[in-house]
Amino acid sequence: MAPKFCIFKVIAITFSIFPTVIPVTNFSFPAIFNFGDSNSDTGGLAAGFAFPVGPPNGQTYFLKPSGRFSDGRLIIDFLMDAMDLPFLNPYLDSVGAPNFQTGCNFATGGSTILPANAASTSPFSLGIQVAQFLKFKARALELLDKDKRLQKYLPSEKSFKQALYMFDVGQNDLDGAFYSKSEDQVLALIQTFLTEFETSFKKLYDVGARKFWIHNTGPLGCLPRIIAKFGTDTTKLDQFGCVNSHNRAANQFNMQLHDLCTKFRAQLPDANITYVDIFSIKLNLISNYSQYGFKQPLAACCGYGGPPLNFDSRIACGETKNLNGSMVTATPCNNTAEYVNWDGNHYTEAANEYVSSQILTGNYSDPPPSVTAESLLGSKFFDPRRLY
Repeated sequence: MAPKFCIFKVIAITFSIFPTVIPVTNFSFPAIFNFGDSNSDTGGLAAGFAFPVGPPNGQTYFLKPSGRFSDGRLIIDFLMDAMDLPFLNPYLDSVGAPNFQTGCNFATGGSTILPANAASTSPFSLGIQVAQFLKFKARALELLDKDKRLQKYLPSEKSFKQALYMFDVGQNDLDGAFYSKSEDQVLALIQTFLTEFETSFKKLYDVGARKFWIHNTGPLGCLPRIIAKFGTDTTKLDQFGCVNSHNRAANQFNMQLHDLCTKFRAQLPDANITYVDIFSIKLNLISNYSQYGFKQPLAACCGYGGPPLNFDSRIACGETKNLNGSMVTATPCNNTAEYVNWDGNHYTEAANEYVSSQILTGNYSDPPPSVTAESLLGSKFFDPRRLY
């Protein structure tokens, strides 16, 4: 039987706004390898493609731009904290002597599951990210074989085997398709997206990856940018003000992704796969925002144009431009913790913290977490999920 690894043991303490999960032990995976888009990009696009991610990005936590599309930490940063591991360094960042001993982040903003084309924001599609990982692994093991002192900087062969492989990708495939296709045409493309995802997944499996954590995609129709573009006809919006077509597509993508995870388990019995329902967590936050201390569920914190969306596609967060004869700046709001959305496309640190707190409960995982008799008897320790 394969060894069992709890991700982490935690104490869940409920505050007036939303649950905060505090790790009490660092027993976790030896390394994390992440693949995805801007939702989990810790600086890859900024490093590899010289994409400008300037101020005020990073202002809340890092106090300066960190390559993240947010005012602070991302969901993956909070999860790394919970596992008592350092933030993941981007694979593409060679500045500052990055340490990859506990993992590496291949996610880059704008990335898609399908291969990139000339119009893509990022050339680093999922297939390219997996190819980068294969090169990284081969080179790391080659270097370690020559010089054991590099163990302080690179994952060991055992770490690669016991590592957790995380995915958060697919949103940009759906998003981009809607700009040239009808809803029915977008829905018809989902199987193509997931066939490509399956190819990448199995390449990782073939080189020894066994523990996988797969996020589904969030409510695309609730992003201010999408609402501004596709929601001018209010009959196309749901009761929360989100674009119905985009959320239907996201739901369909998630259903088929869930089915694919079930297929993987049947075909690859020694693969340990957890599917995480990010869509439900984020939609619950948006629809019940006031319960969690937020005041603005849809408006961008950093943007231009004022209510209801504070988003103008002509000017990005932090930019100053001449619009209609006047110089204007897309400035951040006074209190980022009151906003769910940061820049029209991405979430604030406060929203990311809420999402991660819900992930850590295990309530949105399939398979669900293991509940021990000890936890039912009131022990302060419990395993929020089981990935073995």
